[in-house]
Amino acid sequence: MNYALDLIKYYLMKALYLPAIILCFIGTSLSGQSIKRIDGSKISIDSLNSKIEYLMKAANVSGVAISVFNKNKPVLSSTYGLANVQKNIPFLPSSIMYGASFAKTVFAYIVMQLVEEKIIELDKPLVDYLPKDLTDYKLNGWRRGYQDLKSDERYKKITARICLTHTTGFPNWRWFEVDKKIKIKFEPGTRYSYSGEGLYLLQFVIEQITGKDYETLSQERVFKPFGMMNTSQVWQTRFDSSICYGHNANGQAYELMKWKEASAGGSMSTTLEDFTKFYTALISRKNISKKSFEAMTSKQIRIRSRAQFGPLSKVDSTDNDAIELGYGLGVGVLQSAFGRAFFKEGHDEGWGHYSICFPDKKIAVIIMTNNDNGESIFKELLAYSIGDIFTPWQWENYIPYDQKK
Repeated sequence: MNYALDLIKYYLMKALYLPAIILCFIGTSLSGQSIKRIDGSKISIDSLNSKIEYLMKAANVSGVAISVFNKNKPVLSSTYGLANVQKNIPFLPSSIMYGASFAKTVFAYIVMQLVEEKIIELDKPLVDYLPKDLTDYKLNGWRRGYQDLKSDERYKKITARICLTHTTGFPNWRWFEVDKKIKIKFEPGTRYSYSGEGLYLLQFVIEQITGKDYETLSQERVFKPFGMMNTSQVWQTRFDSSICYGHNANGQAYELMKWKEASAGGSMSTTLEDFTKFYTALISRKNISKKSFEAMTSKQIRIRSRAQFGPLSKVDSTDNDAIELGYGLGVGVLQSAFGRAFFKEGHDEGWGHYSICFPDKKIAVIIMTNNDNGESIFKELLAYSIGDIFTPWQWENYIPYDQKK
């Protein structure tokens, strides 16, 4: 379904059935059918639609996109609300969103394919793949190079597994540092600390090994095979006609970032339709072996920090011992009463995304929002849609809308 057809369908639905734009939903959902939750209970799709409409109003969320999976297939895939509040443009399944760190799941999937093909090994030092020392790469522009690591040889210990588990010791991004330099803050492989820099290092090495840029790898291995025609790691001009904007809490749109260079850490633009195709392939283990899927979505390192980001990320606690919070290869992992689960979030100004899958139950959900308030509905929406009461919302800083001061 393309954007023009989505728009026609939206206005037909609005004219016939819907009292207000903010209450609209459009996509693949059959009224009267039910969704099975991880505890075996069921809810109707109609009731979930009503729940989302209620939450959007209560939390003042501009737009929501959601896909719910039963038996590893989407049983609901719909969008609600507005892609552009100021211009009253509806949020459609083909609206182009900023994927934020959902891009990291795509990258991990590609890396696991390369591991299966023996193009790269998980535990071989990345420097061993390079024709010259890592610190000799002094790149211009967004790619800032690695010369600042010259005095700390611990970079020679970093492997693909260490990058994918966010245990490099790197900051999330060097430009968040006071001196804007990349550095190693703890012994690689010993502690979880979320790092886009770590994934970018692995991307850089893979590009050197394969001789292909990351956008080309993404198109060849994921986007084209799965028919994701409106997804790219770099902005395409054809996206301009179907933009979904991120909004602040007051419904004002942020300036759109149109990436010119691919970044495994988060340059991907996508749609609900397209990302649902990828996620369906992932949880169904398409083009990836059971062994690789199990490794990717099972615990590689335990996480004991009180929060994922901020000062509390350096403070250990027992808060998440009950779910054995940890990290796999590119995704978070936890244990529940219904087996293990793996999850991935995405966040930036105006964007809040979350996905979680319970493989033993073959039940999953993708939630994408285009508003700073979006994450405040995650706790309630996860519990209602699939019965997920295990996501560590406090660790994620998903403070519920009715608990905010």
